[in-house]
Amino acid sequence: DLTASARGAVLRALGDAIAANAERLAQLEVRDNGKLYSEMYAQVSYLPQWFYYYGGLADKIEGNVIPLDKKGYFAYTQKEPVGVVAIITPWNSPLMLLAWKLAPALAAGCTVVIKPSEYTSASTVEFARLLHEAGLPPGVMNVVTGFGHDAGEPLVTHPLVRKVSFTGADSTGRRINEAAARDLKHVSLELGGKSPNIVFADADLDSAVNGVVSGIFAATGQTCIAGSRLLVQNSVHDSFVQRVVDLAATARMGDPMDPATQVGPITTPVQHQKVLDYIDIAHAEGATLALGGHAATRPECGQGWFVEPTIFTGVQNSMRIAQEEVFGPVLAVIPFRDEDEAVEIANDVRFGLGAGAWTSSIGRAFRMAQRIRSGTVWVNTYRAVSYLTPFGGVKDSGIGRENGIDAIHAYLEDKCVWINTGAATGNPFVLR
Repeated sequence: DLTASARGAVLRALGDAIAANAERLAQLEVRDNGKLYSEMYAQVSYLPQWFYYYGGLADKIEGNVIPLDKKGYFAYTQKEPVGVVAIITPWNSPLMLLAWKLAPALAAGCTVVIKPSEYTSASTVEFARLLHEAGLPPGVMNVVTGFGHDAGEPLVTHPLVRKVSFTGADSTGRRINEAAARDLKHVSLELGGKSPNIVFADADLDSAVNGVVSGIFAATGQTCIAGSRLLVQNSVHDSFVQRVVDLAATARMGDPMDPATQVGPITTPVQHQKVLDYIDIAHAEGATLALGGHAATRPECGQGWFVEPTIFTGVQNSMRIAQEEVFGPVLAVIPFRDEDEAVEIANDVRFGLGAGAWTSSIGRAFRMAQRIRSGTVWVNTYRAVSYLTPFGGVKDSGIGRENGIDAIHAYLEDKCVWINTGAATGNPFVLR
């Protein structure tokens, strides 16, 4: 019932409330998912911008008057909210990925039901309480906790839900897409990745080393855009890989609440074992271990679910370690000859979420951005995101885009209105 301008005012108030409570929300995230406090605080501190941005956009969404080919009729379009939206979020960055969906949905006038991961529900529940206290009308945002079969599936298949927005594993995304399709629901899916981070011989190698290490190890590899495949040109391969190994070996592990910690624990015991299993698979396939390769036993890691930063060289792109999403601190290094081979290797995977290219050639930068099949290509940087830029994947990495000005349209429907002004004559369906 709120006007678009009133919705915008509410969203801006929500942004203020998040900013005022960023430290506490970040601490909850760390206690719930074990990611670094420095990363979680940076994420939560940035979240108000989504609510400010879409709050400002709420009353800028306009329909059109259509100049008709028929006399005596007036036609216009208007944008209407799609309806109830089911938002299903993962365990790795719950609040950030929730905000990407929630802010445009609220700006569009939708109501939402959120199902957070069963591993990391606490911050979402507190987030919802905070936003209601900040002025979000009752019933507009709702949280249902539970497992997928108990809470997620009934939500996806409920007849009153008209759109499902999901971030998580591609296997789960496929099931959601199939279930939602039975009722012709709108769906947006942000799924997995196996992103290539490509280093050419002409790159600023100092920056590239830092970008490669942070691209895979900074979030303990627990991000869908992790640069988990490192492609290095033959002429600099050996020296560059050694520099990556040397830098990664200095990574400080331990308590994620400690600002000095650079690599935190794996979030769940199931995922911890999965990462260790993939290390065994890489050994069995013939990859060469250059660093790590086992659970961390450092005193500062205690009994936590830590895995040492791990680097495999001699990887063939056909190996499972290069084709499947590990979602942990494991880097697969693949050499290449030239630009064409780099593109061939980069695209030879079923995912297409992100990619990086490191080069001093502006021409190559544009060519790589054009030729690589992924939703985002970073050049001479990695893992940069903004509320202003679209984010999403191609191929098995998903459907649709989040963030940016167009994201709000995923939560809106176009309605066309025809009005007979009283001057119409004849059959309006006959061209004349």
